[in-house]
Amino acid sequence: MRTGTGTTPGMGMATTTTMDTAMSTPTPEPSPVLATGAWLKNTACLLGPAGQVRWSAAHGDLGTPEACAALRESVQALLRQAPAVRAVAHDLHPDFFSTHLAVEIAATLGVPAIGVQHHHAHIAAVVAEHGITAPVVGLALDGVGLGTDGQAWGGELLWVDGARWQRLGHLRPLALPGGDRAAREPWRMAASALHALGRGAEITPRFAPVVGESLARGVQQMLDSGLRCPATTSTGRWFDAAAAALGLCLHQQEEAQAAIALEQAATRALQARADLPPLPGVRWNADGRPLDLRPLLAALFDAVDVGVAAAGFHLALADALAEGLVDAARRHGTRHAVLAGGCFFNRILRERVSTRATAAGLQVHLPVAQGCGDAGLALGQAWVAAQQLASIPPIPVHEEALPCA
Repeated sequence: MRTGTGTTPGMGMATTTTMDTAMSTPTPEPSPVLATGAWLKNTACLLGPAGQVRWSAAHGDLGTPEACAALRESVQALLRQAPAVRAVAHDLHPDFFSTHLAVEIAATLGVPAIGVQHHHAHIAAVVAEHGITAPVVGLALDGVGLGTDGQAWGGELLWVDGARWQRLGHLRPLALPGGDRAAREPWRMAASALHALGRGAEITPRFAPVVGESLARGVQQMLDSGLRCPATTSTGRWFDAAAAALGLCLHQQEEAQAAIALEQAATRALQARADLPPLPGVRWNADGRPLDLRPLLAALFDAVDVGVAAAGFHLALADALAEGLVDAARRHGTRHAVLAGGCFFNRILRERVSTRATAAGLQVHLPVAQGCGDAGLALGQAWVAAQQLASIPPIPVHEEALPCA
């Protein structure tokens, strides 16, 4: 699901007006709080008293001057409706225009600029939308979000209680050969998976026929040396690797093209045979180690039936994620579970994890108004900032500081 620049989600028309959304639970004072969203599918929002939310128009991705200008205009429009903003919340990524704008606006207003980790905001947006007052555990699965360690995250199991949160687990990191280029060329992620399996020597003979020998060999050498290969825990990149391993998508022209192709292949296989089993070999151990998907990728590289393998990948991943979620809920004494992030647009993944978690006694909550992706991220940012402000004790007013009559 994708919205274009200037389109308000759910309204189907270009507009610069704001949209009110009532939340079921009042947010703690002080408020209001402005939030500027992230980079992709950007929207800003204003979180006011009693949980009132005012959304800006959608600005699309902030990769053009026009989209950035539209965000600035929307923020000014929101500020005109609530001049007494107490803070401006933003993503942790220092290079996003939305971050720069938040810091600029906060400095102008003389209020704090509060950075909120991307996946914390994903979970918090669902908590705010559903008015959940108890701590939750949540899976935030997407393409990328800057982590507190400076690495690219995207396959996260979190515990969230207002402004407090903890990273409980994540997917095993996978190298991004060539950095951001790997997100546009899924074959690079498949090459990375081969290398992680100790099968790096297969990269050139496997991919040279489709991308050229010099390029394939260059990526193999890049992975061998570790140069220009930042690590990521992104679920989206593991989906890319799986799709390319099965030959479904080697280059992407559209966002999530590889993941969609993988889901479609799995859906066709499951429609033909609903009792297909998950691929074996993947469990989320309770010893704190990351969830290692390499055994699944090994099976895909050697698969005979593409559809059956794609289905087995989906089912195994969903079962492992649900297992980790249920275990985390039990260990932290909560029955509330949240699923968020763009990977949950995948119906097989969403429904399988939800069904397994519900069967284990958890109440599963998903985003509704803005969908699973980054379009609703600003609400999570604003909610976390409001929680943080409310937890700061008020400064006592001493008698000698009072103004003279």
